[in-house]
Amino acid sequence: MKFDHILIRYGELTLKTKNRMMFVYALRDRMRKALKGFDVDVKANRDRAYIEINEEDPHQVIDKLMNISGILSMSPVVKIEKSDEAMKETVMKFAENIKAGETFKIEVKRADKNYHLDTFGVQQLLGGHVMSHTEHMTVDVKNPDYKIMVEVRQDAIYMYYESIKGLGGLPLGTGGKALLMLSGGIDSPVAGIDVMKRGVEIEAIHFHSPPYTSPQATDKVKKLVDIMSDRTGFDIKLHIVPFTELQTTIYDKVPDNLSMTSTRRIMLRIAEQLAKNVGGEAIVNGENLGQVASQTLTSMYTINEVTSMPVLRPLLTLEKNDIVKMAKKMRTYETSILPFEDCCTIFKPKAPKTKPNLESVKKFENGVDFDSMIEKAIENIEIYTPNHKVEAEEDFSDLL
Repeated sequence: MKFDHILIRYGELTLKTKNRMMFVYALRDRMRKALKGFDVDVKANRDRAYIEINEEDPHQVIDKLMNISGILSMSPVVKIEKSDEAMKETVMKFAENIKAGETFKIEVKRADKNYHLDTFGVQQLLGGHVMSHTEHMTVDVKNPDYKIMVEVRQDAIYMYYESIKGLGGLPLGTGGKALLMLSGGIDSPVAGIDVMKRGVEIEAIHFHSPPYTSPQATDKVKKLVDIMSDRTGFDIKLHIVPFTELQTTIYDKVPDNLSMTSTRRIMLRIAEQLAKNVGGEAIVNGENLGQVASQTLTSMYTINEVTSMPVLRPLLTLEKNDIVKMAKKMRTYETSILPFEDCCTIFKPKAPKTKPNLESVKKFENGVDFDSMIEKAIENIEIYTPNHKVEAEEDFSDLL
């Protein structure tokens, strides 16, 4: 069967009213960017988008659209003129795919209520035509082996047989901008990709403490950014913060059981400043409630006290097994588990407080001039831009 268009069904943006076209245009532009290099024409209206694919392979086009948020589903379709004869001619081409002994059903959506046949009339016309011109066809309206789907719309009739699930969510760029705290572990890349499904563009921040953290640990995070950028079709800029001076000072000046709390507070202060510098409106992290000492409610309260900026935690209540499954699906898992420790792991206290007292933490921090060190760290940030042509099966042994 030769298809000439891809039918794009929208996700949540169909719930929008007065501003729906803003979301539609954002999705259209994302699709055009993803399909750069293909001989296609992307058109989007209020209810659907259609991609004229000319001689392109429809499934190669769909592969490029699989990671674009805002798409509910996609179907390779044949566009037909609005006539009974054109429908009958096309339905026979679809029927050629039905094997002997298989059942079929004609399923109709009739958006154009002025078409001379109603839904049942189209089903009768096409079902009867297939049955009268074949010998092995059987209809099963409840559980068919094969569905031939017909949409009667204002501009044309579209016929197809499969619906391929998209990413869903909202088009990237419609939800503002945030800064992702990217540690290099399993959780934070998943959190970043998940919040991007809500239309949020992100940049990422990573803290490294040489010589305590290795160059391979930073390379690992860069690789994660490459994978995430490839996965989402969006170039995620990475800001690498030199954190050695701040971290060793915390280690020397703050009691061991409160050092992790202070470390997180300083990181959040830097993240807030950087987020403001890049036009961000929120901070994103991969925290999961109760997973570690710094992720109890008391710890989160004490750490969050340093910022008034919203901190988004999309993984907050998920089971770890579910996060791992998401990481594997997003292709970040194999890189995240490479054995290169981040600065928080290396300087992990022996017995961190799960219920740190805010006033106690502030008392120790007030005795140190962290402001000048924070300013110095921000001034010396290294910026990495993605080189994200990464395949799912890539060999990551170059990092080992």
